[in-house]
This record gives sequence, C-alpha cells and structure tokens, in this order.
Amino acid sequence: MSISASAVLVELNISVWPASKIDRETTEQVNTNAGAVQGAAQTKKNLFAGTSLRKDIEKLAARVRLYHNQHTLPWADKGERLLPTKLFMDYKTAMNGYEQSFNMMCQNFFAEYPRLVAEAPTNLGSLYKPEDYPPIEEVRMKFGFRRTVKPVPEAGDFRLDVPAEDMRELVQVFEQQQTEKLAEAVREPWERLHKVLEHMSEKLTDTTDASGEATKKRYHDSLISNPLELCSLLTKLNITNDPKLEEARRQLELTMLGTNIEAIKEDAESRKALKSKVDAIINKFNF
Repeated sequence: MSISASAVLVELNISVWPASKIDRETTEQVNTNAGAVQGAAQTKKNLFAGTSLRKDIEKLAARVRLYHNQHTLPWADKGERLLPTKLFMDYKTAMNGYEQSFNMMCQNFFAEYPRLVAEAPTNLGSLYKPEDYPPIEEVRMKFGFRRTVKPVPEAGDFRLDVPAEDMRELVQVFEQQQTEKLAEAVREPWERLHKVLEHMSEKLTDTTDASGEATKKRYHDSLISNPLELCSLLTKLNITNDPKLEEARRQLELTMLGTNIEAIKEDAESRKALKSKVDAIINKFNF
C-alpha cells in the first residue's frame, strides 16, 4: 500500500550538552567508606549546580521529542518517523516555535557561560576542576536542533544500472520492507488507543483494602482530557483511513464528551457506568 501521498518522513535530532562528570576521586572515597568494591557506586557531579539555565534547555528538548513522537508514527528503527500530511502544518508551526525557543535559551546560556564558570568553584567546592569547562566555542558545538523532511520513497524511484533480475530482487526486498514498516505505523494508533482505554478501565475500578474499606483514588481532569486529545489526534494519525479505528475512536469520543469529572470523583455508579462503556469498546475491537 503506497502512502507517499498521505505522509512524509521526518527526522529530529536535538543535542544538549549533559554537563556532568564522574568524579573519580570522590567515587573511590564513597566506595571505600562504604566498604564496597570499586564500581559499586559512582559520584556524578553537575557542572552547573546552582543554576537551571542548561537544565531548562534539556527540559525543553525532552518536551520537543515528546511532541515529535506523539504526532508521528514509527518507520525506521532509528531516526525517521512517519508524519501524516494532515498534521504537517501543525507540526511545522509547533517545531518552528520550539526551535526558536531552543535557540534563544541556548544564546542566553552561552552569554552567561563565563559567569557560570566563574561561580562554579563556589557551587561545587572541592568537586570543581577547571578542565571540566571547555572554551565557549566548543560549548556551542554541543547544542543543536536539526530537522529533515523528505517524501516516503517508492519502489519505482529506483534508478540503478543493474541487471533486470537484480532490479526485481531489489524492488521485492524494498516493497517487503515498506510493507513491514507500514504495518508497524498502522499498529501504533491502535496501541495508543488501547493504552488509554486500559488505563481508564483500571482507574475506574473501585477496590477495597484489607479491612474492606473503599480504596481512595484521585481523579484528575486528565482522565477526560487525555482521551479526548487522543481522539482528536487519531483523526490525523489514521493514515490508511481504517474504518474500524475511526469507529473505535468515535465511540470513545462520544463516551468522553458526556462525562463529568465531578460525578466520577463523587459517585461510584458514575464510575461503574463509564467503566462499562470503556470495557465495551475494548471487548468490541478485540484489543
């Protein structure tokens, strides 16, 4: 099945300097004092303890990677993922914003770097070693935000000067690989849906402790908002227009639109009724 018209391949690479070092002397002392063999523990020092400037960049990178994975489907073992064309503009806008924020935060860190290095002896005490801090030119190279977008290749794109028999074999292998990749990409939306449904079913199951008292659970707005967000996303991740996936998505959406979180918190019957609907979806689609 060709999907070159309904998806593109995207690859995201974000690099952030970890800025941490194993302190060998302290590590040896810790193991010796504990009566442990060397290698039992390690002492890792944060080169920028006392400031969150670098850590904030790392946190942003984690959010970007999460967004990237949530809005794409698996394709290659590493690197490239499948982005439905229905999500392309949303993805592009979000990534442009993320990249701008990343670059601004990096520039701020670079500007503050001399000050942070000057403060490091105070913040790290005896753990400080000047050789742990490279020149700013090297530091700049340790951060990066790179994206690539390209079309999904098709077997007909081969332009090789090889014998016809070898070409047929290449095309056959390529098509088999594409089929396997597509199967994995198609399976992931179902897995995401199943994960949400199973979590809801478990969360909505009232339990008791050893004394027979009802176990108290906390219910948050995310119990409703997360499934609804997934339902919205699945309309665009369904790259093969699978009618069963759309039916399951629609049933969950209709179920959640009529749900009141306050009723779920206070009323056992409301929880039981919602769980029944969720379990019915799980059973109907043979997750």
